[in-house]
Amino acid sequence: MATVEDTNTVTAAMGEPVRRRDFINIAAVSFAGVGAGAIALPLINQMNPSADVLALASIEVDVSAIAVGSAIKTEFRKQPLFIRHLKPEEIEAANKVDVASLREPQTLAERTQPGKENYLITMGVCTHLGCVPLGAADGEVKGEYDGYFCPCHGSHYDTAGRIRKGPAPTNLVVPEYAFTSDTVVKIG
Repeated sequence: MATVEDTNTVTAAMGEPVRRRDFINIAAVSFAGVGAGAIALPLINQMNPSADVLALASIEVDVSAIAVGSAIKTEFRKQPLFIRHLKPEEIEAANKVDVASLREPQTLAERTQPGKENYLITMGVCTHLGCVPLGAADGEVKGEYDGYFCPCHGSHYDTAGRIRKGPAPTNLVVPEYAFTSDTVVKIG
């Protein structure tokens, strides 16, 4: 005759008896772990950037069509981006500025790539309250320093995109970029 102890135990591979209750506990915990993983995976996955954001993670712009002394506006990560082809006079004027007198001290060389100092690439968003400054298109007001002018609250930027006058606390932001060839720049 089988005893109660015999019917409630199963011999494991190691020779140790495993009770039926232990097996049920292990199965329940395993099932709960798989269920928690099935619930957590979509919650974590929904925090990934969407396809439209990934598509704008970086852009390439051909700068060969930008005439000396002019600028273009484009869009990067749903924000305006200014690419300015500086004239030699503008570069000279920007380099003559006493950097210590600036609100956010930066030289033109710190804001451009070595060997490509004639191309200034900045985000077209005023650092005060996020308005779009004027000065990138032909005929727009460029402000007192011949760079950019924010019409919302009167911030004036110089040709290097540095804040010179007005309420903006910092210079126009220079995004991460690199020239992939002499005429193509990859931003982002």
